[in-house]
Amino acid sequence: MDHVNRKPEDADAPPETLHQGRWLRLRRRGRWEYAERNNPGGAVIILAVTPEDKILFVEQYRVAVQQFTIEMPAGLVGDLADQAQESALLAAQRELEEETGYCCSRVTFVHEGPSSSGMSNEIIAFVRAHELVKVSRGGGDATENIVVHEVPRREAGAWLLARAKEGYSIDPKLFAGLWFIEHADAFGG
Repeated sequence: MDHVNRKPEDADAPPETLHQGRWLRLRRRGRWEYAERNNPGGAVIILAVTPEDKILFVEQYRVAVQQFTIEMPAGLVGDLADQAQESALLAAQRELEEETGYCCSRVTFVHEGPSSSGMSNEIIAFVRAHELVKVSRGGGDATENIVVHEVPRREAGAWLLARAKEGYSIDPKLFAGLWFIEHADAFGG
Protein backbone atom coordinates (compact mmCIF):
# COMPACT_ATOMS: atom_id res chain seq x y z
CA MET A 1 0.00 0.00 0.00
CA ASP A 2 1.41 3.37 -1.00
CA HIS A 3 1.64 6.01 1.68
CA VAL A 4 0.40 9.46 0.72
CA ASN A 5 1.66 12.47 2.66
CA ARG A 6 -1.12 14.81 3.70
CA LYS A 7 -1.07 17.96 5.77
CA PRO A 8 -3.13 17.79 8.97
CA GLU A 9 -6.57 19.30 8.46
CA ASP A 10 -5.89 22.12 10.90
CA ALA A 11 -2.39 22.97 9.60
CA ASP A 12 -3.65 26.06 7.76
CA ALA A 13 -5.72 27.42 10.67
CA PRO A 14 -4.90 31.04 11.56
CA PRO A 15 -2.13 31.28 14.19
CA GLU A 16 -3.06 32.29 17.73
CA THR A 17 -0.52 33.83 20.12
CA LEU A 18 -0.63 32.07 23.50
CA HIS A 19 2.20 34.07 25.06
CA GLN A 20 4.47 36.87 23.87
CA GLY A 21 7.90 37.14 25.52
CA ARG A 22 10.88 39.36 24.78
CA TRP A 23 12.68 36.79 22.59
CA LEU A 24 10.07 34.08 21.99
CA ARG A 25 6.39 33.75 21.19
CA LEU A 26 4.30 30.64 21.93
CA ARG A 27 1.80 30.02 19.13
CA ARG A 28 -0.99 27.60 18.30
CA ARG A 29 -2.26 26.72 14.85
CA GLY A 30 -5.22 24.37 15.15
CA ARG A 31 -4.16 21.81 17.76
CA TRP A 32 -0.43 22.34 17.12
CA GLU A 33 1.62 24.43 19.57
CA TYR A 34 5.07 25.76 18.65
CA ALA A 35 7.58 28.46 19.51
CA GLU A 36 8.63 31.34 17.28
CA ARG A 37 11.63 33.61 17.62
CA ASN A 38 10.75 37.31 17.64
CA ASN A 39 13.68 38.12 15.35
CA PRO A 40 12.85 37.61 11.68
CA GLY A 41 16.22 36.20 10.60
CA GLY A 42 16.52 32.87 12.42
CA ALA A 43 19.90 31.71 13.63
CA VAL A 44 23.32 30.94 12.24
CA ILE A 45 25.92 28.28 13.14
CA ILE A 46 29.49 29.08 12.15
CA LEU A 47 31.81 26.37 10.88
CA ALA A 48 35.16 27.86 11.85
CA VAL A 49 38.54 26.19 11.29
CA THR A 50 41.73 28.02 12.25
CA PRO A 51 44.81 28.17 9.99
CA GLU A 52 46.27 25.47 12.30
CA ASP A 53 43.37 23.16 11.31
CA LYS A 54 41.59 23.47 14.66
CA ILE A 55 37.81 23.64 14.90
CA LEU A 56 36.38 26.34 17.15
CA PHE A 57 33.84 25.25 19.76
CA VAL A 58 32.29 27.35 22.51
CA GLU A 59 31.24 26.30 25.99
CA GLN A 60 28.56 28.04 28.01
CA TYR A 61 25.83 27.35 30.55
CA ARG A 62 22.36 27.09 29.02
CA VAL A 63 19.51 27.71 31.42
CA ALA A 64 16.91 25.91 29.25
CA VAL A 65 18.71 22.56 29.64
CA GLN A 66 20.33 23.37 33.03
CA GLN A 67 23.74 22.23 31.76
CA PHE A 68 26.98 23.44 30.36
CA THR A 69 26.93 22.90 26.60
CA ILE A 70 29.48 22.57 23.86
CA GLU A 71 28.41 24.30 20.65
CA MET A 72 29.85 25.78 17.51
CA PRO A 73 29.89 29.59 17.49
CA ALA A 74 26.34 30.67 16.72
CA GLY A 75 23.84 33.44 17.17
CA LEU A 76 20.62 35.08 16.17
CA VAL A 77 20.30 36.94 12.90
CA GLY A 78 18.90 40.47 13.16
CA ASP A 79 18.50 40.39 16.93
CA LEU A 80 20.06 43.82 17.50
CA ALA A 81 17.72 46.80 17.13
CA ASP A 82 20.01 48.61 14.69
CA GLN A 83 20.65 45.44 12.63
CA ALA A 84 17.16 44.03 12.13
CA GLN A 85 17.82 43.57 8.38
CA GLU A 86 21.25 41.91 8.65
CA SER A 87 21.93 38.76 6.67
CA ALA A 88 23.00 35.42 8.12
CA LEU A 89 26.48 36.01 6.65
CA LEU A 90 26.89 39.37 8.43
CA ALA A 91 25.50 37.97 11.68
CA ALA A 92 28.01 35.11 11.43
CA GLN A 93 30.95 37.49 11.15
CA ARG A 94 29.67 39.51 14.12
CA GLU A 95 29.00 36.46 16.29
CA LEU A 96 32.29 34.75 15.39
CA GLU A 97 34.35 37.69 16.60
CA GLU A 98 32.17 38.33 19.66
CA GLU A 99 32.19 34.71 20.83
CA THR A 100 35.65 33.47 19.79
CA GLY A 101 37.80 36.55 19.19
CA TYR A 102 38.43 35.49 15.57
CA CYS A 103 37.68 37.56 12.46
CA CYS A 104 37.37 36.05 9.03
CA SER A 105 37.88 37.48 5.57
CA ARG A 106 34.69 35.95 4.18
CA VAL A 107 31.75 33.71 5.01
CA THR A 108 29.99 31.30 2.66
CA PHE A 109 26.55 29.73 2.95
CA VAL A 110 26.52 25.93 3.38
CA HIS A 111 22.99 24.77 4.25
CA GLU A 112 19.88 25.74 6.21
CA GLY A 113 16.94 23.97 7.79
CA PRO A 114 14.67 23.84 10.84
CA SER A 115 16.31 23.54 14.26
CA SER A 116 13.47 21.45 15.72
CA SER A 117 10.63 21.24 13.21
CA GLY A 118 8.15 19.71 15.65
CA MET A 119 8.61 22.48 18.22
CA SER A 120 9.75 25.65 16.47
CA ASN A 121 9.63 27.45 13.14
CA GLU A 122 13.24 28.64 13.63
CA ILE A 123 15.50 28.14 10.61
CA ILE A 124 19.22 27.69 11.23
CA ALA A 125 21.80 28.46 8.55
CA PHE A 126 25.18 26.72 8.59
CA VAL A 127 27.91 28.97 7.20
CA ARG A 128 31.65 28.48 6.76
CA ALA A 129 34.09 31.16 7.96
CA HIS A 130 37.27 31.45 5.88
CA GLU A 131 40.77 32.78 6.60
CA LEU A 132 40.44 33.22 10.36
CA VAL A 133 42.66 35.66 12.28
CA LYS A 134 42.69 35.97 16.08
CA VAL A 135 41.99 39.61 17.05
CA SER A 136 40.75 39.42 20.65
CA ARG A 137 40.06 37.13 23.58
CA GLY A 138 36.41 36.48 22.65
CA GLY A 139 34.10 35.19 25.37
CA GLY A 140 30.87 36.83 24.25
CA ASP A 141 29.20 40.08 25.20
CA ALA A 142 28.49 41.41 28.72
CA THR A 143 25.58 38.95 29.15
CA GLU A 144 27.62 35.85 28.23
CA ASN A 145 30.40 33.81 29.80
CA ILE A 146 31.80 31.82 26.88
CA VAL A 147 34.88 29.59 26.95
CA VAL A 148 36.52 29.01 23.57
CA HIS A 149 37.96 25.61 22.67
CA GLU A 150 40.30 25.06 19.71
CA VAL A 151 40.25 21.34 18.89
CA PRO A 152 42.37 19.66 16.18
CA ARG A 153 40.00 18.74 13.36
CA ARG A 154 40.84 15.04 13.32
CA GLU A 155 40.21 14.79 17.08
CA ALA A 156 36.94 16.79 17.12
CA GLY A 157 34.44 13.90 17.12
CA ALA A 158 36.25 12.01 19.89
CA TRP A 159 36.68 15.26 21.85
CA LEU A 160 32.92 15.92 21.70
CA LEU A 161 32.10 12.38 22.84
CA ALA A 162 34.55 12.75 25.75
CA ARG A 163 32.85 16.01 26.81
CA ALA A 164 29.47 14.20 26.70
CA LYS A 165 30.85 11.52 29.05
CA GLU A 166 31.93 14.34 31.39
CA GLY A 167 28.33 15.59 31.55
CA TYR A 168 28.29 18.35 28.96
CA SER A 169 25.25 18.70 26.74
CA ILE A 170 26.39 18.18 23.15
CA ASP A 171 24.09 19.49 20.45
CA PRO A 172 23.74 16.77 17.76
CA LYS A 173 23.98 19.54 15.13
CA LEU A 174 27.71 19.66 15.93
CA PHE A 175 28.16 16.32 14.19
CA ALA A 176 26.31 17.69 11.16
CA GLY A 177 28.67 20.68 11.32
CA LEU A 178 31.70 18.38 11.32
CA TRP A 179 30.29 16.57 8.30
CA PHE A 180 29.71 19.89 6.52
CA ILE A 181 33.31 20.92 7.22
CA GLU A 182 34.60 17.69 5.65
CA HIS A 183 32.27 18.02 2.64
CA ALA A 184 32.17 21.81 2.26
CA ASP A 185 33.20 21.73 -1.39
CA ALA A 186 29.99 19.88 -2.30
CA PHE A 187 28.02 22.79 -0.82
CA GLY A 188 30.13 25.60 -2.24
CA GLY A 189 31.48 26.35 1.24
